[in-house]
Amino acid sequence: MISNQVIQNSIDELRAITKVDLGVFDVEGLKVATTVDEIDISRDIIENFASSPADSQVVGGRHLLKILDDGEPAYILVAQGPSDDVYMVGKIAVSSIQNLIVAYKERFDRNNFFQNLLLDNLLLVDIYNRAQKLHIEVECPRIIYLIETKIEKDNSAMEMLKSLFSSQNGDYITAVDEKNIILIKALEREDDLDTIEKTADMIVDMMNSEAMMNVRVAYGTVVSELREVSKSYKEATMAMDVGKIFYAEKCVISYAKLGIGRLIYQLPVNLCKIFIEEIFGDNVPYDMDEETLTTINKFFENNLNVSETSRQLYVHRNTLVYRLEKLEKSTGLDIRKFDDALTFKIAMMVVSYMTYMNNSENL
Repeated sequence: MISNQVIQNSIDELRAITKVDLGVFDVEGLKVATTVDEIDISRDIIENFASSPADSQVVGGRHLLKILDDGEPAYILVAQGPSDDVYMVGKIAVSSIQNLIVAYKERFDRNNFFQNLLLDNLLLVDIYNRAQKLHIEVECPRIIYLIETKIEKDNSAMEMLKSLFSSQNGDYITAVDEKNIILIKALEREDDLDTIEKTADMIVDMMNSEAMMNVRVAYGTVVSELREVSKSYKEATMAMDVGKIFYAEKCVISYAKLGIGRLIYQLPVNLCKIFIEEIFGDNVPYDMDEETLTTINKFFENNLNVSETSRQLYVHRNTLVYRLEKLEKSTGLDIRKFDDALTFKIAMMVVSYMTYMNNSENL
């Protein structure tokens, strides 16, 4: 339902223009908003008027009018003042508040529709029927951006995103939990993958610079119809989870770029344990020192090139070879060889996945 403050703002604006005092009461005669401290009218009069078939009534020089919601009285408006235009001002106030009720209900209905659409809670026929009723285009390319704020129920983040992405352009902002905000972004036919990624980067930059808030953004793939939006949402959710495990340093994660991490994420934990035991035995490298990790990462970045890696690490070639041989002794894998390097890379990703899952279970 529309908030009391919104009603207060609406009648305050009319009072400033017309000098007519207005009061809004619920159908039981309780005050909702007034432009003066007190309007001298009893609850019984308001209750009796609310239950009567009349649309308006004059009591003691005060005009009473019904504010309807779906044909039923939602509020009673009382207008008073010396002007001959009191009744007309009251009618304008009623029309204004009724329009606000419709607008707020439509916003709520849209929000509810998209939440259920994202969670796959709607039948296909319901999707098309409700989309038509809410004036939502069905055949339009869309993509889901998932924005993690790390702060529960952060309304400021939600409002900032709403200011960046307008529903008039076919974009909608909603949420299905307390930490993640969802942007359902309508795309132009000519929008390419670079444009999509730039939008994600823009969200991160704006939230950081304007709201002083560090966020992570994950996004799914483009879908061509409204009924497929839940698919993009599931992809964005997976991208967010996989990104935390394997790409923790990144603020923007694309489902399409998850690579082998997406495959590992879907493996049963028991299968991962068996794989790790087969590779490392009892010497699973859960915790490596910073020097070893830096060496391995840089070696992989340089496509197993010893000379280039030693140059970038500012160490002698023999020092790098010593470190790699030391790693081979502890793990049984010589990552200078492609097959061993591939096995080691996958195994370390599986270890990261298992560590993440164990930590999640302990929360």
